[in-house]
Amino acid sequence: MNYYQNIKDILIKNEVYKQVKDYSKNKHDLESYYEVGKLLIEAQGGEKRAKYGNKLIKEYSTRLTEEIGKGYDVSNLKRMRQFYLLVQKGVALPHQLSWSHINAILTLKDIQAIKYYIYICEKQNIGYRELRNRIKSNEYERIGYKEELKEPKVNTLIKNPVIIKTKNIPEKLTEYALHQLILDDIDNFLKELGMGFTYVGHEVKIKIGPTYHRIDFLLFNTEYNCYVTLEVKIGEFKREHTAQIKEYMNYVNKHIKKAFHDKTIGIILCKKENKLVLEYVSDERIFTTTYKLKEELNELLSKY
Repeated sequence: MNYYQNIKDILIKNEVYKQVKDYSKNKHDLESYYEVGKLLIEAQGGEKRAKYGNKLIKEYSTRLTEEIGKGYDVSNLKRMRQFYLLVQKGVALPHQLSWSHINAILTLKDIQAIKYYIYICEKQNIGYRELRNRIKSNEYERIGYKEELKEPKVNTLIKNPVIIKTKNIPEKLTEYALHQLILDDIDNFLKELGMGFTYVGHEVKIKIGPTYHRIDFLLFNTEYNCYVTLEVKIGEFKREHTAQIKEYMNYVNKHIKKAFHDKTIGIILCKKENKLVLEYVSDERIFTTTYKLKEELNELLSKY
């Protein structure tokens, strides 16, 4: 078999297809690159020998670039080969993933991490630029769920730590200042917190007996159909935080949630965990996580 000619024919047909049927070119791209990856593996003598066959890929790349044009450098051909192997391992790829999405995912070695990012692409319909940013922020390493993502529980998709981006970190951080940093970019905070969180209110005033209290943040989770009380602490997690948030959860269950909602959950966002205390927190609807502040200005300047 003339592997090079077959690869060239597939890629030329794909180039033509891109021009003629733009509406479905993504699907055709993936089908073509899968076939190219398969042929490359075969031309190199199988998967075990393929990783040592980069000389052949370099040769094919040079010829394809001369005869077809740009887009077929060594890196791209290696990705096509890797793409084929990924599918062969049983990784399901939803139709909305583009070649750009797949390129971002192929930088990962952990198969469970790959499945996680595919899962969130499908669930949240995120673009490839956002996908790259999430991979760069080590999102997978910051969630608690490391198995098959079929029916994950809410706590497994809450990140730890939650990264709060800001243009200016105050010298003295108070709880009020931390609230303001969150409110300044509430959309990003909710995405960073986890999947399905939406904003309801800040410092929500409630009355328990004769005393008024304020819930730091009242949220709703669309994935789990429940209200979420979020308390923000600038220090270490303490035992009394659990009692406080449990009161707020009970209030929401009694006075705010509807019959068709699931029971309210509580999240305590603190600077540091206290594993000795956490060991004795047994309420399955109360979760704790930590936060880190990230100054966007410093990140921007570091690029120059």
